[in-house]
Amino acid sequence: MLNAIGNVINQIDGLVWGWWMIILLLGTHIFMTVRTGVIQRKIGTAIRLSVKKDADAEGEVSQFGALTTALASTIGTGNIIGVGTAIALGGPGAVLWCWLTGVFGIATKYSESLIAVKYRVKTKDGRMQGGAMYALERGLNMRWLGLIFAFFGGFASFGIGCATQVNAIATVCNENLNIPPAVIGVAVAVLTALVIFGGIRSIANVCEKLVPFMAVFYVLGCLIILGLNYDFIIPAVKTICRLAFTPGAAVGGLTGRGIMMAMQYGIARGLFSNESGMGSAPIAAAAAQTRNPVRQALVSSTGTFWDTVVVCLITGLVLVTSIMKNLAIDMGNITDGGLLTTLAFQQIPVLGPVILVVGIISFAYSTVLGWAYYGERCVEYFCGKKGLIPYRVLYIVVAAIAPVISLNLVWTVADILNALMAVPNLIAVLLLSDVIVKETKKYINNLDARDETPIEVVDK
Repeated sequence: MLNAIGNVINQIDGLVWGWWMIILLLGTHIFMTVRTGVIQRKIGTAIRLSVKKDADAEGEVSQFGALTTALASTIGTGNIIGVGTAIALGGPGAVLWCWLTGVFGIATKYSESLIAVKYRVKTKDGRMQGGAMYALERGLNMRWLGLIFAFFGGFASFGIGCATQVNAIATVCNENLNIPPAVIGVAVAVLTALVIFGGIRSIANVCEKLVPFMAVFYVLGCLIILGLNYDFIIPAVKTICRLAFTPGAAVGGLTGRGIMMAMQYGIARGLFSNESGMGSAPIAAAAAQTRNPVRQALVSSTGTFWDTVVVCLITGLVLVTSIMKNLAIDMGNITDGGLLTTLAFQQIPVLGPVILVVGIISFAYSTVLGWAYYGERCVEYFCGKKGLIPYRVLYIVVAAIAPVISLNLVWTVADILNALMAVPNLIAVLLLSDVIVKETKKYINNLDARDETPIEVVDK
């Protein structure tokens, strides 16, 4: 019976994450790149804005706090294990397609964040609410579709945001530090409870400190490994570019599976990693203190830049150079991305395993915090403020039991829910593209201008 259910769910997963979803997401990325006048050219300005405060503007947290909260959920185990999966299944050429997805995905992240800020509302107690659900309701008069997005988003948070992440922490701690999984589950649950009951300000405060540390630590560690593998960097880049378009073999048993396989796995893992188009990050963007929607949209777009264009690319280079340098890694028998990543990092004495362990623990825990906030906002939209306490309690319970339950089915269900979240969000982005273009033209050359439109106060 359970096997039959699992097979049905796997078939549904294959359907919702089939070529139609990849075409929809990548097509939206390219369409919004054109419509926004290649907003990626403003990435330097966006990075500068992300470290500035706009304290005299309305909002709950700083622009940087909103960005790091969003980055907390997007920079996760997918940046480490997900890239390994793309290489194992799609060949090293998948790294290029993953990177290109991030480059074009900047435009979608910008667009979805812009409408999240433009259509946000404020509760009577001063809390900002925004995201795809409010853009659909207030921008398109499609509250029913907003409720669907919130429903899927709330349930998705338990899987991809909590259970899978805590399980990854427990696994790496058990394998490397011999700490029992049950102990890790309780510890993560307690730490999570201490943060999420403080709301967005508490989550943002932790993320502002944790995200820069974990990102800098991981990137510096990877750069050291690339320094050790320096003689394979250029060959690796050539191999990645060549096998992104043609089948063939390379040093270290690396095999290109052709353009279709490289595109499928590279694009899919890139989309899953940076969440551009999924509608999650704009929920955090809506809470930011910002003078106008374009200003925060630019800041939010840097999330995709750091997540995929930088972190995923560096991970891909570390993996490919390590495989090419260390012939002990038998690519012919590896289809598991986690195993490939572990073997590649283990080739570096002392440093490699430390980077992997600290990276997975910090990346996964930050994702738990970021998705807790996303889930809260979805639950509040769907059933009101009364649902927040039960949601937080259930989220903490899931964190506690995650290390001792089988997660194969949870991963698959989470994948399905993420896809189902993306569809309403992309509908909002595409149907409101004229609004996005209009707002962009209005503020892009005057980012200090203040949007004087009153923020609607709702009775929640």
